[in-house]
Amino acid sequence: MSTPAMSRVVVIGSINVDLVVAADHLPRPGETVLGGRFARHFGGKGANQAVAAARAGASVLMVGAVGHDRYGDESLAALAAEGIDVSRVRRVDAPTGVALIAVAADGENQIVVAPGANAEVSMEDAAVNGLPAGPGAMLTCLEIPMRAVVAAVATAVRLGLQPIVNPAPGQRLPAEVLAAGPILTPNQDELLTTSGAADIEAALTSLAAGGARAVVVTLGASGAMLADGRRRVSFNALPVEVVDATGAGDTFSGVLAAWLAEGGTLDVAVAAANAAAGLSVTQPGARSGMPTRAQIEVSLGR
Repeated sequence: MSTPAMSRVVVIGSINVDLVVAADHLPRPGETVLGGRFARHFGGKGANQAVAAARAGASVLMVGAVGHDRYGDESLAALAAEGIDVSRVRRVDAPTGVALIAVAADGENQIVVAPGANAEVSMEDAAVNGLPAGPGAMLTCLEIPMRAVVAAVATAVRLGLQPIVNPAPGQRLPAEVLAAGPILTPNQDELLTTSGAADIEAALTSLAAGGARAVVVTLGASGAMLADGRRRVSFNALPVEVVDATGAGDTFSGVLAAWLAEGGTLDVAVAAANAAAGLSVTQPGARSGMPTRAQIEVSLGR
């Protein structure tokens, strides 16, 4: 299936540089682990999601902030190289965000983020003034201030875009975010934190009652689950060898947005996102394994 030329995704989110160390295992509290390979990758949930959506065929506008520094220059160049419009990324008097990531031999990771310029993303940035209305999807995450997230979903409603909120890092969502009818893409821990509920079903019920259109829970090696009203649909993970799980959730959210932006059904979009997330973990770094549209189609048997 080809992607319509007017399919568009607006991503309002974070832009980071990832400093990654591979190790045999992740450190326990107070433990120092002698690491192995060091690598620097471009990251940030928002920027990663933008790249995933662009490789899946969407026309992507990135909204965010970076510093007046080398990391900012290089981050913008990397996004532009993917065909992403970075004209709405603002340069600010704060360092570009940095994430410190440890990756274990089994692909699991630990991440600590210094937000830097991401903390400067404003309600005015998220309003994206002057952008024409029309079909598509708007995707945001919680690595930017919550006031900007609230403004982002309001922008989506105003422009006729489907709001998609990746509630990561997990925190409670304001009522006005849920009332906008977003599709949520938490992992299992984020689902409970976002809702404040004690178990999955209670969390899904609470978020739906608040106004969420649907919730797609990413489950790592167990795939994903779509909660759409009373429907519960499971999607099995691809049988792949995990090298690095960093960015898998971002891949999922970005591809979901790309498929929905072109008018795909929610079930088909989740299947594509789930397949793309599986492909993404076969390479190191958040973006190296992010698949192209053609690769996703092949994995879906098309």
